[in-house]
Amino acid sequence: MNGHTPLPQLAAELRALEASCGPVRLVAVDGHAGSGKSTFADQLAEALGGAPVLHLDDFATHDELFAWTDRLRRQVLEPFSRGQTAHCTPYDWQLRRFGPARTVRPAPVVLLEGVGAGRRALRTELARLYWMDLPSTDAWRRGRRRDGAEQRAFWDGWEPAERRHFAEDPSRPFADALVRQCPEGYMVLPMTSEASGDTRVVTHREDPSAVR
Repeated sequence: MNGHTPLPQLAAELRALEASCGPVRLVAVDGHAGSGKSTFADQLAEALGGAPVLHLDDFATHDELFAWTDRLRRQVLEPFSRGQTAHCTPYDWQLRRFGPARTVRPAPVVLLEGVGAGRRALRTELARLYWMDLPSTDAWRRGRRRDGAEQRAFWDGWEPAERRHFAEDPSRPFADALVRQCPEGYMVLPMTSEASGDTRVVTHREDPSAVR
C-alpha cells in the first residue's frame, strides 16, 4: 500500500492483531543502537492512546549487555502470559544497580524497544517485529553524538558487543517490516514487499532528526 498512513492507522492495525502473550499484543522495535527506536516507539505509543513502552535498557546491565532474556521473561512475559500485571526493576546505569519496581499492566498492545528486542528467544511471543533500517555505522555515529564524550568508553565496548550479538542472533531477517525515517515521518516497508518497493509513509509531528 502506497501513500501516507497516519500513526493512528498503524496503531489500529496493531490492535487488530491476535494477542501473542496472554491478552497482550507484544510489538518489538529493534535496530542498532542510535537508530531511533525509542522515538518511534514513543510516537507509536502515543497513537495507541498511551500504550506501555518497555525499554530493554531497563533489563540489561553493564555486565549483561545482552544476557537479559531470563529477567525479561520472569518479570514481564510470564505475568503477561497469565493476564497479570508485570513488576519490573529498572536498571540505573549511573548507580549501577536496579531501582524501585515499576508496574506494567497487560494492555492490549505493549511496545518492547531496544537492541535485540527481536531475538530468537522472544519471537514466539511477538505479535509484530519492526526493524529500524539505519546502517550500524550511521546509527552508532548518531548515538555517540547524542551521548557525548563522557560515554566514549561505553560505546567503544558496545559496538563490538552489538556486532557479535547480531552475528549470532540477527533480528532484521525476521522483521515483519522495516522502518525508515524520512522528512514526512516514517516509511514502513513490509519485508515481503521490500524488493518491489511497496512502502507506506507514516507521518508524525516530531522532527525526524530528533532521535534517541
